[in-house]
Amino acid sequence: MSRIGRRPVPVPDGTDFKVEGNVVSVKGPKGVLSQVIHSSVNVELKTSADKTSEVVVLRLGDDKQSRALHGLTRTLISNMVEGVTKGFTKELEVNGVGYRAQKQGLNLTMNLGYSHPVVVSDTSDVKTEVSGSKITVIGIDKQKVGQFAAILREKRPPEPYKGKGIRYVGEVVRQKEGKAAKGSKK
Repeated sequence: MSRIGRRPVPVPDGTDFKVEGNVVSVKGPKGVLSQVIHSSVNVELKTSADKTSEVVVLRLGDDKQSRALHGLTRTLISNMVEGVTKGFTKELEVNGVGYRAQKQGLNLTMNLGYSHPVVVSDTSDVKTEVSGSKITVIGIDKQKVGQFAAILREKRPPEPYKGKGIRYVGEVVRQKEGKAAKGSKK
């Protein structure tokens, strides 16, 4: 049995959890998320005697696909609950001489060493904030936040010689040595 899949997901107060057929929806203070779940797993909301609710994911079969989807479904539901209560953030930093980012309304304008500024607009699900050389991507859907951060990083990935570019905060970029100086041959 899946170690992750069999753990219940606690539903905090102020969060509304619904299962309608194979669609799971979670409503919280930050917004609403819904997810279509596979038919080989079953999702149940259980309320204990002390009025705390938790979501339990059960698999209906013991085949390979059901086992694989058991832990995945539990993790997706856990991320939905966390997203509508706390939200998710991903931080990037801009490194390089003359490289900078600034917010102009809903647009994130970045000067990344190209002949033109790179402009990326916020979506309805994902917002960006800039402070100094750090870009913070904020949203309630973990997958969309990670994808938007990857799109921003893709505009100028960190290069291995000087380390210039956009990288995640805490990301380690291995530095290459570059060309070795030619010595005299004797």
